[in-house]
Amino acid sequence: MHQFVDRIRQAIFVAATMLPFGLQTDEDKKDGLPTLPENEINLIFGTGADDPPTTAALRPEFQRERLSQQSPEEESVLASMLMRPWPVTAISTASFEGDDERLNRIKRVFIKTERDHMLNPQQQDSMIKKWPPSEVLEIDTDHSPFFSAPEQLFNLIVKSL
Repeated sequence: MHQFVDRIRQAIFVAATMLPFGLQTDEDKKDGLPTLPENEINLIFGTGADDPPTTAALRPEFQRERLSQQSPEEESVLASMLMRPWPVTAISTASFEGDDERLNRIKRVFIKTERDHMLNPQQQDSMIKKWPPSEVLEIDTDHSPFFSAPEQLFNLIVKSL
């Protein structure tokens, strides 16, 4: 979004991190990153045990409860099979340069997931307050409305256009 301001008319955030310049402060990290207990995450030390972890993954036994507790079982199983570790450093240090005025020309819509156990509603509210989008829509689902309520999500997206 930051690189292609002149080419993007609208951005839709579905329970996603929405901060104007990424994770620049501890408060940004608190608002924009999931807070997960250590026992729910597998850390992978790709460059050696003495170095920081390179990737992290939500342990399989916690994936359904965190991501798709309202989704049909078969969708949740498929999502779990396709789940890949995320790069720890890239995610936790993501920050962007940019011009507030140019960025604010892009219509932003935030779809808040009310029963989210990954990016909880309070975190979503905090990001919405910090960088108010053009429109906030709500869906009474888990973190994965594309599985748990695809028609409702589709209708919200169409409504926002």
